Amino acid sequence: MSDAICSAKGCRAAAAWVLAWNNPKIHPPERRKTWVACEEHREHLSQFLGVRGFLKDVVPLREWEEH
Repeated sequence: MSDAICSAKGCRAAAAWVLAWNNPKIHPPERRKTWVACEEHREHLSQFLGVRGFLKDVVPLREWEEH
């Protein structure tokens, strides 16, 4: 995933963060879907997921890849 591109619409920047999330209405609690974000879009994407109650964790991409 080290060549991952930011998930923000229209952004082609390299991702530096992983946003782990799930939708509790359709996913079991342990399931984690992921978006990746560049520095510029990390906060915006985190807020988007957070206001919906979906955001579970924000982790540096390098750390996520080590697990």
